[in-house]
Amino acid sequence: MRTQLCRWLILLGIMAAATLAHAQQRLSSRLVAEQASPAPGTTISLAIDLQPVTGWHGYWLNPGDAGTKPQIDWTLPKGVTLAVLRYPVPQTLLISGLMNHVYEQEYALLTQATLSPDIAPGTILPIRAHARWLVCSDTLCVPEQADLALDLTIGHSGAATPNDPRFDGWRAKLPRPLGAQARFEVKGDLVRIAIPYPATAKIAAPHFFALTTDLIDYAKPQHFGRHQDHLIVELPKAGFFTPQDKLHGLLAIGPDQGLDIEAVPGPVPAITIVEPVNAATPIARIVAALGVDQNAMATIQAPAKIAPNPLSLWLALGGAILGGLLLNLMPCVFPILSLKAMSLIRAGASKSEAQREGLAYLAGAVIGTTALGGLLLLLRATGEQAGWAFQLQYPTTILVLYALMAVLTANLAGWVRLPAIVTGQKLTQGEGARGALFTGMLAAFVATPCTGPFLGAALGAALVLPSIAALGIFAGLGLGIALPFVAIGFIPALRTRLPKPGGWMERVKHWLALPMGLTALALLWLLWRQAALPGLGAASVITVIGAIFIWRRQGYIGLTALALGFAASFALGLALPTKPSTTNAAIGNADAVPFNEAALATLRRSNTPVFLYFTADWCITCKVNEAAAIDRDDVRAAFKAKGIQIMIGDWTRGDPAITRFLESQGRSGVPLYLYYPAKGAAPQTLPQLLTPDMLLAFE
Repeated sequence: MRTQLCRWLILLGIMAAATLAHAQQRLSSRLVAEQASPAPGTTISLAIDLQPVTGWHGYWLNPGDAGTKPQIDWTLPKGVTLAVLRYPVPQTLLISGLMNHVYEQEYALLTQATLSPDIAPGTILPIRAHARWLVCSDTLCVPEQADLALDLTIGHSGAATPNDPRFDGWRAKLPRPLGAQARFEVKGDLVRIAIPYPATAKIAAPHFFALTTDLIDYAKPQHFGRHQDHLIVELPKAGFFTPQDKLHGLLAIGPDQGLDIEAVPGPVPAITIVEPVNAATPIARIVAALGVDQNAMATIQAPAKIAPNPLSLWLALGGAILGGLLLNLMPCVFPILSLKAMSLIRAGASKSEAQREGLAYLAGAVIGTTALGGLLLLLRATGEQAGWAFQLQYPTTILVLYALMAVLTANLAGWVRLPAIVTGQKLTQGEGARGALFTGMLAAFVATPCTGPFLGAALGAALVLPSIAALGIFAGLGLGIALPFVAIGFIPALRTRLPKPGGWMERVKHWLALPMGLTALALLWLLWRQAALPGLGAASVITVIGAIFIWRRQGYIGLTALALGFAASFALGLALPTKPSTTNAAIGNADAVPFNEAALATLRRSNTPVFLYFTADWCITCKVNEAAAIDRDDVRAAFKAKGIQIMIGDWTRGDPAITRFLESQGRSGVPLYLYYPAKGAAPQTLPQLLTPDMLLAFE
């Protein structure tokens, strides 16, 4: 009797606990619609809104080492069809060595309901669902269930109905389609995945959530790295892994931000730079990339060889050489080239001396542009948003350039003569090849504030080519800069046609001070844009110090003042505050405007043609199209001449307004390119791979 009584007491306790668990739901739920009265023939969003009690959590589609995925059984009226449920980006929760994929705060499962056009207005559509899920705390799990109900009243076609604003927030937390094919391979105890992901795109605390079952050991560490424009993921293979034709998963790239990944078998390159986590500054990332921070770096491996398209490579190289050649006509480079040519005239150099100096000048220019290009590639590989002339983003560099341009201007104007500048003396001519080498490097350095034709496309292409090919493009730029002086050294007919030395040389130098001075003023304007009044104050200090040098240029006080001027440019630049930018991060084109449906409608009403495109930092196809077709000088000039307004939508963080617009266009991801002709003509949808000719053909 005593044993039987104990059994009954235990059974009653279990029943009481189950009753209490049902009465006190740990995961409250409700079914809601974005529109209460949708029109016939439309598609609307539905959501299962879930709110776990503090300390409890629900589970993702793949729960991980423990838990179960939700089970939803729908009962739908005639004329209603539902899409597959979409889950937001989950979080990781490691308990007692078990990895769980969970939601610890409010979240929503979304779906699309398509309504038949035959449903009559006023019809009430009862949508029902029976849901079962597991809710857990750190110590206890409770199975729960709920009956969800929603009645939709069909409205009239064309009638405006308000949207539930919560849906925008819920949609923003859904993973977005990558829009590019990933590759995977199994190597030893690792599953390695190469995910197309631009080197410029930042990523925070990445984690790969596998949807393919029996793929990885969830609780073991995951390793991430970069190889050019690919993110390399190395996952610990599960002991019962079986070969797969495809792998599916979700890559978390930041809080509530993720990308849907589909990978097929294929080669995966070695990691060249380990993805540093939470490295806040370019310097920190460079230090990590060099192996100083052992927590952020692993052994550097040799990169896999990926052959670029030969035609693209040669076109980019030709553009870089031609662009560098034309840079010699720019106000910051032409005076240096002219002075170097006059140094040959003044010295009456022999054939061998002229050729030696020409080669040295070439070497200096190539070293300068290749070094800048290599540093640019390193910054981009470590996640920094950097482009050509990236150093001009920092007030320190601008101050140094301003000080250099100011001194060069003073030298050309005849206010001061410096042996270390291009004056036909010691460093730049008196010691022949060594001076020419220095001058070539100087020309490459001072060319960075200038831009010219062909450079945009060539350098843009370099940033999407393999590193070796990209360095070749930057070297081609140096070759183009050096070509005129090399031609003077190697073509006797050019040297013989140079004018004889005389007093005219000083007058030409004085005139050359004008473009160099204008360059200095342009740098002051750039400094104002970046650092406002503190930047101009720092430049004023350097200018005063330089004036002291000019005043006392023959004495030690003047030389000391010059040294102090350059030292001050570094010190003051490091201390300058950077003026915050107020422009949209995605708007790299000064002629473009950020996407806004109201602004688009206004432009359409005014008969303004619009080129609208949607991009994201993590979209490799987007970045290739921008470098190869959109961000070109000839395309921008053609748009300006035809009055075409560029509008850009940045979907990097899942802007809900862009999400709605993409869905209205039947798209689930980027890129999307639309051209709206003038006079209200229907928009044209462009292919996902662009060429410049497509854009130049707009009327």
